Amino acid sequence: MRYSKLFGKTLRTAPKEAEAISHKLLTRGGFIDQLAAGVYTFLPLGWRVHRKIENIIRSEMDAAGGQEISMSVMQPKTLWQETDRWETIDPPLFKFKDRHDKEYCLGPTHEEVITDLARRFVKSYKDLPISVYQIQDKFRNELRSTGGILRTREFFMKDLYSFHADEEDLASYFKKMIEAYTKIFNRVGLKVLVTEASGGTIGGDVTYEFQVPAVVGEDTVYFCENCGYAINKQFAEEKEIGEQCPKCHKKLDSTNAIEVGQVFSLGTKYSKAMGANFVDKDDKEKPVVMGCYGIGLGRTMAATVEVYHDEKGIIWPESVAPFQVHLIAIGEQQTVNSKANQIYERLIKKGVEVLFDDRQESPGVKLADADLIGIPERWVVSEKTLEKDCVEVKKRDQKGTKLVKISSV
Repeated sequence: MRYSKLFGKTLRTAPKEAEAISHKLLTRGGFIDQLAAGVYTFLPLGWRVHRKIENIIRSEMDAAGGQEISMSVMQPKTLWQETDRWETIDPPLFKFKDRHDKEYCLGPTHEEVITDLARRFVKSYKDLPISVYQIQDKFRNELRSTGGILRTREFFMKDLYSFHADEEDLASYFKKMIEAYTKIFNRVGLKVLVTEASGGTIGGDVTYEFQVPAVVGEDTVYFCENCGYAINKQFAEEKEIGEQCPKCHKKLDSTNAIEVGQVFSLGTKYSKAMGANFVDKDDKEKPVVMGCYGIGLGRTMAATVEVYHDEKGIIWPESVAPFQVHLIAIGEQQTVNSKANQIYERLIKKGVEVLFDDRQESPGVKLADADLIGIPERWVVSEKTLEKDCVEVKKRDQKGTKLVKISSV
């Protein structure tokens, strides 16, 4: 990608209302643009990061046996009435009527829709277990949207739903999904606390949040450095857990954290309410046992910036960076521009993802934008580097630079 053709530009200042580091840097770097309160456009740089996160999630969900589908954003009122959530879910639903006066909502989650599918396609124990997932737009009628893409009204979520013949099989798959989630966040570059929590309006006897320690985090997590136990502060108060770890009895520490994912052991809550039954080996009809598992993609992206940044800008981990190399031509001489173009074309042919800053801007502006955008490697071509037949290479997370022969790069 040539920077001169890139849609979306860097900004020198952040929006006045921006408080979170991720909100400031993602806006200034040209990754996102606010359309309305809690509603954002992902610009090309931001969407490239988003897709990298999507693909990491897909690979681990596929490896765990998940089958990808796409369910409708529009959901009829009748489904939500079956589970008594039409009026009670919090935040409340975005509701509307069609021209025939039938009521719908914009889906904040898909338990009702997937359970409706299950009751039509799952008939026998031979159909179980099965798991399906989607990566899709969700809508939540938040009272107050904060932190840029940390808390929004429209967002992308990966939600997977699993169906089982009994609680034992669910427990086994539930453990498998916790491991898959840990792999996902490790690949993104995030260390998470697997945190006991309340099921809230989704429900579930066993629920875990995946929390990223961060100053801007809205949640407080108590955790044990010794054994790794963690619990949401609100849930700890419900369970009357004090300062000691209930597992190893060491003192618990606390941290602010960003919730990037959550898993719910739902049991038969939705299948009983909606009549999603199957016939077991003994020819008896039973409700399907369910689990659901969600990851917020925008939150994961923002949390990554909260963890990986410095005073100059973002420092993307290689796994989710929008490009691998930020190539910069410095100098007006034709030889500099010609050589930079040659290097760019050669890298593209090699399959390297390159952002080539070919703009007519000063060296200071180009270097500052490179630091702000945060691509893992910066390659500078200038008169000085060409005197030695080299490019200057700098890792974004390191201070030093080195000259590398053009022939070797």
